[in-house]
Amino acid sequence: MSSNGYACWLDYELTSRAAKEAAREWAREVIIDESPQQGPLQTAVNELVIGLEAMLGQRPAIVKDSGQHRQIVLGTSRSPLVAQMLSENELGGVGPEGYRIKTVHTTNREAILLAGGSSKGCLYGVFHLLRLLSTGAALDCLDIKEQPKYQLRMINHWDNMDGSIERGYAGRSFLFLNNEVLAGSQRIRDYARLMASIGINGIAINNVNVHKHETLLVTETYLPHVAVVADVFREYGIRLFLSVNYASPLELGETTTADPLDSSVAAWWKTTAENVYRYIPDFGGFVVKADSENRPGPFTYGRDHADGANMLAEALKPYGGLVMWRCFVYNCHQDWRDRSTDRARAAYDHFKPLDGRFMDNVVLQIKNGPMDFQVREPVSPLFGAMERTNQIMEFQITQEYTGHQIDVCYLIPQWKEILEFDTYMKGQGSTIKEIAAGTVHPYVHCGITAVTNVGDDANWTGHHLAQANLYGYGRLIWNPELTAEEIAKEWVLLTFGDHPDVENTITDILMSSWQTYENYTAPLGVGWMVRPHLHYGVDVDGYEYSKWGTYHFADHAGIGVDRTTGTGTGYTGQYGKANAELYEGLNRCPDKLLLFFHHVPYTHRLQTGKTVIQHIYDTHFAGVEQVEQWIARWQDLEGKMDAERFGHVARRLDLQLDNAKQWRDVINTYFYRKSGIYDQGQRVIYV
Repeated sequence: MSSNGYACWLDYELTSRAAKEAAREWAREVIIDESPQQGPLQTAVNELVIGLEAMLGQRPAIVKDSGQHRQIVLGTSRSPLVAQMLSENELGGVGPEGYRIKTVHTTNREAILLAGGSSKGCLYGVFHLLRLLSTGAALDCLDIKEQPKYQLRMINHWDNMDGSIERGYAGRSFLFLNNEVLAGSQRIRDYARLMASIGINGIAINNVNVHKHETLLVTETYLPHVAVVADVFREYGIRLFLSVNYASPLELGETTTADPLDSSVAAWWKTTAENVYRYIPDFGGFVVKADSENRPGPFTYGRDHADGANMLAEALKPYGGLVMWRCFVYNCHQDWRDRSTDRARAAYDHFKPLDGRFMDNVVLQIKNGPMDFQVREPVSPLFGAMERTNQIMEFQITQEYTGHQIDVCYLIPQWKEILEFDTYMKGQGSTIKEIAAGTVHPYVHCGITAVTNVGDDANWTGHHLAQANLYGYGRLIWNPELTAEEIAKEWVLLTFGDHPDVENTITDILMSSWQTYENYTAPLGVGWMVRPHLHYGVDVDGYEYSKWGTYHFADHAGIGVDRTTGTGTGYTGQYGKANAELYEGLNRCPDKLLLFFHHVPYTHRLQTGKTVIQHIYDTHFAGVEQVEQWIARWQDLEGKMDAERFGHVARRLDLQLDNAKQWRDVINTYFYRKSGIYDQGQRVIYV
């Protein structure tokens, strides 16, 4: 067996012999009494046929009815046959993207019934059924009712039209090349399949940092080609979004200003929106990065974010389009000497005062933390703080600060922790998980998005194990009650097969990887300490004296940033009372975030009883030891999986070990030289 990883978790040929035999008797015929037309229902039929044929070696017959003893029945709530087999109550409540999968036993028929609330629900249900068949689930007594937790389940690409990908670690773009849209690419269709299989319903195809050629994506220059991509996405239930240049009319020479309150600017965007929808009737909307990291925005004209976002929202409103307005706005020309300015405060300070001023088709896109996708930082206090403004949480699947898809870092445990965080905005239970679902505040539009980690590498994600983050993201935002371990095991079974040693080893590596990566990188929530601009590898002072506002303030006596209201920047006061008090108190603040919120001596004792300096030493030695243990366990898998993926991962683990050792030695040496305090374990530190 050999695999380059291209099929990802849709490699149905990996299905075990026992699972194939169990499925075979059900899968000779697929009954559908509706007439699928081009769209998600036809795609659902196609995907079921593709999966069953690859899995079982036989192509099922598609019929309108049958006398066979067992079969699969596929349909939507409009199907007469579905109505015969399911009561209204049994199908009720699943919603348009939900579905029922039920084994039905009657006197003249036994069937696995898959009924979608709509054609999209049917498609999602097909992928769920194929997962069940692939993983050997018992088929005689299925009774599943599923619908997604989140309304918007999105992916953001940071692809540029020259073919490069900002923060991409898996090759180049498969969407663009040489300033052209790769509209006819089979890989785009294969990608849409992968995304639909994990429930993604919206994709922004280009970088939020919109440059010259990308500015033209909303014009006649590229719209006919973008529309071809949108046509493919539509078949898989996915709406296409575009990142736009806020100053487009000015930069294209169509207006003399980009002032959002100027009538000529508003008119240009309205005409542009009308034209976009002429090509793409189900266009999702615009993603906008404005007044951030030197991108243009309404601040230039003395306007605020509500002025800017609402002008675009007016243009999209007649067509049901959304404005995804990013809240990653801060002073990126900060004087490091000024210790009163705190980048962590920026999003809340900019947007909280504007609550209630945004139109109902504006959605604020808020990064999960106040800084920038660090391996450890607190949850952004802005999320849930605005009761009258739609919000969407933004995660980062691509491993910008968590190993560049060279190092294994399974991020689902991190995202689970964030989703379970209780803001107490409306009392106990006001978790991020519920806020993003619109159950705490009555948001019109809400959900979760993430920066993707895919490129044109044969295995999509550069590192074979990095596929787990992409798969896990989709599964988690469909059903956040799934555990990180359940998702990991499911992915391993679908991607590597059912050898118990392979399943156990890969699952164990994934489940320990976030903590391992944190162990050998920046300690206790202080963040950064990476090589500037590249963001891979250690450079403790790389950002300490820069303009970006990302400092750790380590000196001979201590380390950390005082963000308290009592003596620091006041950032803790942006949280609700319960969390503000938790983070404000030095002895109450969780150890894992101590240095994010407090400047403490190296001899300060953590809640574990260790001093800060000893924790730094111990974790950095432990991180290296953990990677060494992974390598030993991985070597035991030789011959138990295909040689191509075995060798690829082995080489990546060797690179990760080199990185971990460099982090260990630089961090430990740096803090020994700062503090002058010896390691109690008397291990080697290069003084």
